[in-house]
Amino acid sequence: MANLYLVATPIGNLEDITLRALKILGEVDLIAAEDTRRTRELLAHYNLHTPLTSYHRHNLRSKTPYLLKMLLEGKKLALVSDAGMPGISDPGEELVREAIDAGINVVPIPGPNAALAALVASGLPTSRFVFEGFLPRKGKERRERLIALAAEERTLIFYEAPHRLVNTLDDLLAALGDRRVAVGRELTKMFETIWRGMLSEAIAFFQANPPRGEITLVVAGAAPSASFQYDPARAAAEVKELEEAGVERKAAMAMIARRYGRSRREIYRACLEERQK
Repeated sequence: MANLYLVATPIGNLEDITLRALKILGEVDLIAAEDTRRTRELLAHYNLHTPLTSYHRHNLRSKTPYLLKMLLEGKKLALVSDAGMPGISDPGEELVREAIDAGINVVPIPGPNAALAALVASGLPTSRFVFEGFLPRKGKERRERLIALAAEERTLIFYEAPHRLVNTLDDLLAALGDRRVAVGRELTKMFETIWRGMLSEAIAFFQANPPRGEITLVVAGAAPSASFQYDPARAAAEVKELEEAGVERKAAMAMIARRYGRSRREIYRACLEERQK
């Protein structure tokens, strides 16, 4: 029976790969890799010579049918991302869905993951958490996502590029308020660092010390909703901000209502009162 193996690969230190992952990578007929150059380095390090093919976000439409055809012909295929677990903020979800629909056996080979590594080392609660990956870059979609997360009580995990870190910290502070944060950089690599403090402190630190390398952010969740103080004037101002960002008025009021645990009627009334002042 054909198998599609989802193989986790090191996020930095090559010694983090599992024995099972190495066995699978050496036995399959083909490895579909997000970055063939990076995967080739990994294979060479462990003296493996399995054929490679590229599979990334730019060729998903053309390559998914090709890989599915190989699986249906009985071939064994391993899917790897450039680092970590395929399908987590990396290509893989589409092929997995197609394989399942076609009756192909999908086998996860677990291993390194930047989000979980940062979480457990953050010092923040680990019992309940939300993985958000990369936030939308800008505009209405980004603003909507941040507002939706403001009342989330679970620990939040994000990925971010170093050149966008300070801007994202600014946006998180504006949307969530000042909270504890851990900023993991270059996890498992030679220059690994984990900075811990408040969002406001993080902004000042990384403005003065521009980061390099891959970034994982772990942010404290909101306080229980009972202590999330409702201010009608502030709620009306937040609705206005969303409208100015391009969000439809009804949708904006619904989002703010969810944030404060209030009815949409109350938010509407607050907006009306502010406009009459």
